[in-house]
Amino acid sequence: MPDNRMTRGVGGSDAEAELAKLTDRLSHCHPIPVERLSERLDALRARMKSAGLDAVWLNAGTNLTYYTGLRWRASERLVGALVTVDGGLTYLGPAFETGTLEGFMQLHAPLATWEEHEDPHALLASLDGASGVLGLDPATPLVTAHAIVRAGTGSTGDATDIILSARKTKDADEIALMQATKTATLEVHAAAARILRPGISTGDVTEFIHAAHKAIGAPGGSTFCIVLFGPDTAFPHGVAQPKTLDEGDMVLIDTGCAIHGYQSDITRSYVFGTPTDKQREIWEAEKACQLAAFQAAQIGTACSAVDAAARAEAERRGLGPGYALPGIPHRTGHGIGLDIHEAPYLVGGDDTTLEAGMCFSNEPMICVPGEFGIRLEDHFYMTETGPRWFTEPSHTIDDPFG
Repeated sequence: MPDNRMTRGVGGSDAEAELAKLTDRLSHCHPIPVERLSERLDALRARMKSAGLDAVWLNAGTNLTYYTGLRWRASERLVGALVTVDGGLTYLGPAFETGTLEGFMQLHAPLATWEEHEDPHALLASLDGASGVLGLDPATPLVTAHAIVRAGTGSTGDATDIILSARKTKDADEIALMQATKTATLEVHAAAARILRPGISTGDVTEFIHAAHKAIGAPGGSTFCIVLFGPDTAFPHGVAQPKTLDEGDMVLIDTGCAIHGYQSDITRSYVFGTPTDKQREIWEAEKACQLAAFQAAQIGTACSAVDAAARAEAERRGLGPGYALPGIPHRTGHGIGLDIHEAPYLVGGDDTTLEAGMCFSNEPMICVPGEFGIRLEDHFYMTETGPRWFTEPSHTIDDPFG
């Protein structure tokens, strides 16, 4: 690209014009079928039986959603479900939330309720199955776990592997939901790039991205948003006092949305203006590291080997080694599904072997302290024949959105 040209697709528009272009991309999506939820519970009960558990407690959060379809955020009030090995399912929650809880149920079952002055842990202990060997959801807060034990349930244990083992691989319905959210977020990214102008604040861009995610069909807008300019981009998750945009700044935007609980999480980095030789060199190194990780991700390969491939490419280009800067300061990627970050992880020390259905971010960020950072984050899922991108990686530093 000649030096007198702006990065293609960056700047030249405004928020009002870009929002007007966006249309709903997510209304065709449907929640996980009830039949599939029942199958997940049956498989959970089979694992419980093998492990000698009489019941499992699913605390409010994504494990409860995964197995029952009920989406409820954990708080100080006990909400969840007791799953028993003999086929039982009982929800538990505050009495005043009865109508709301029943409205959010996908897989219907009895609801045991407690009044505000009553002990919900004692109620849980009184349910059929809780007096045997009870496995606890890993998302159960420690204070809750202690209260459950004090309430007089039977012996308790850690049900982490029994609960999470099924979540590491995704079925076709889950992959379809994530494909929809990631495609939508990439379109929002392109729109956000076009509204950039000198002096715009990170808050202005964040506000636009939230509105754009809503316009494209995500009911809650953005689930998160990181916007950074210039030297701030060398800090992977931001700074306390972000700067406004100047000509020649590196731009880093990391954002996502959700539909029926399933997440997107995409990062783009590019220059507002004309890239310098160093910005170009590091951007191309980042893209090469991302590609090296993708190519290393094969069925039967350890997650740690994928991370090692990205770091080897960085070291070949004079970066690192290891986590040393300039170089890659954090893991290459994370699993994704109902949680933005979930196991397994593409990082040294995680020797989980890759299987069909696993879904990962691929984001071996390169940071140059005091100057800039570049993170190109796309996601892939494993097929029987290898990895497949959910979204195509950024094209070039001169034309990031192709």
